[in-house]
This record gives sequence, structure tokens and C-alpha cells, in this order.
Amino acid sequence: MEPVGAVAGGVSITSTPARHFSGRGLTNRNSTSWSSWVIKSADKRVFYSGDGGYGPHFQTIGQQHGPFDVALMECGQYDAQWAQIHMLPEQTVQATLDVRARLLLPVHWGAFTEAHHAWNEPVTRAAAAAARLGLPITTPELGQPVTLGAGPLPQVAWWK
Repeated sequence: MEPVGAVAGGVSITSTPARHFSGRGLTNRNSTSWSSWVIKSADKRVFYSGDGGYGPHFQTIGQQHGPFDVALMECGQYDAQWAQIHMLPEQTVQATLDVRARLLLPVHWGAFTEAHHAWNEPVTRAAAAAARLGLPITTPELGQPVTLGAGPLPQVAWWK
């Protein structure tokens, strides 16, 4: 599928591939589209993974649209049975590297818990994997604004 995009006020937003299903029944699993997003301005590039599983599409997105200043990456609600539609925290870090982002901001991990893991396990594992691979990570508290280029980014492990 070709990416779909729009430009407004000097910001372009492009829909890019993601791997998830939309329906919750057996017959409507792909009844709507899921996507990830590339957001570009004159001086910033942001990638938002949306909600989905790990796959080769991240590397393709990185080659076609990267590098990115920051990647907001899904990081939570995983389970072995959901591997096709939700990333493990270590896959979140790898996907960030695949899209060629300089900074990881993990999302979709602290607001609710449907999976069978502690609510803070996703960010704990992602932060450890990012540290092992030398990938900078920012971990704002829920609702805390993050402004790229405006000083130090939140990196406190507030969930502990």
C-alpha cells in the first residue's frame, strides 16, 4: 500500500505501514486500517508507531523517511499470543533503531493493563534494552510535555 499524506502549515503527515488487526471477531479482523505516522516539519522529524507488532516495515520506513529526531513507539500490552500485533519491549528498541531514530519515547505502556505483566515492566525492559544498545530514551511522566531542543529531556525512572 502506498503511503497517504497531507501537508498543512509546513508540516507533512504521512500514513505508513503498521501490523495490527482492527476487528475483534473472526470475520472482521481487517475491516479498518491501522497505520504508523511520519510527521515532518522544516526542522524536525517524528515517527509514531501506532499500535502494532514488530516487522520489516520499520526498516523500510527508516530507509524511506528517516532519520528521525524521535520515535514514539508502542511499548506495552504484549503477550506471547499477541506477538503479531504488539511488540515486546526489546522489539520496541529495535524498531526505533530500524526507523533510524535518535531518541526513543516509549508510549502505550502506563495507562492500563490488559496483558499479564506488571504495568511498569514494559518501560523497565525497554529502558534496559536501550541502555545496552546505546539508544537515548526519554521517559516523561504521564501528561508531561516533551519539547525537542528545549533543554534536557525527562529521563527519571518515575515508575519505580
